[in-house]
Amino acid sequence: MRNKFNQQLDNLNEQMIKMGKLCEQAIAAAIKLTMDGEDEDLKQEVFETDSEIDRKEREIEGICMKLLLRQQPVAKDLRTISSALKMISDMERIGDQAADIVELAGYITDSTMKYVLHLNDMANEVILMVTKSIDSFVNHDLDMAKSVILSDDIVDNYFDDIKRKSIHMIAQGTDDGEEFIDILMIAKYLERIGDHATNIAGWVEYSILGAHVDK
Repeated sequence: MRNKFNQQLDNLNEQMIKMGKLCEQAIAAAIKLTMDGEDEDLKQEVFETDSEIDRKEREIEGICMKLLLRQQPVAKDLRTISSALKMISDMERIGDQAADIVELAGYITDSTMKYVLHLNDMANEVILMVTKSIDSFVNHDLDMAKSVILSDDIVDNYFDDIKRKSIHMIAQGTDDGEEFIDILMIAKYLERIGDHATNIAGWVEYSILGAHVDK
């Protein structure tokens, strides 16, 4: 029975990795659209990936419920499964927010300020956080989970910098006020994705230690 349980846990890990990769793809494609301009095929790809993330969430929920109902897991395994259920909710929101970014990307196709405001650097940091948060769960790597939580401050600093500069430019009476607002909204979605990655890392801590740890 334990061997079968371990096989099912391995399958859970595999599906978590796949869902995490879908999230990474959605963010990367959304930012490519933001930085490079309109691409209808890539835009559609993000929406399809978001739908695939939703399907993967339901699939993983099913795996977790079978493990809970059929296998009677011990305390550590129970923490792993319950953490996975929390994490996929955050990953589903990441997919939604990548799609939200795509909706805004078309409004700043010709913007040069998106380069000045370092949106791409912020996005790269966020993608790394998502990748590391999933990897930390699969590898039971507490140090990696902690590094994700610390990285949230880096992403927050990017957002604060973009917000400060945008407000300053709008206050100067620039004609590009709407452009700055769109860039700020995209940065806010990236900041929220960073928060979701941090939540995921927090659940990794819980699955390993049995408690949430403050930063």
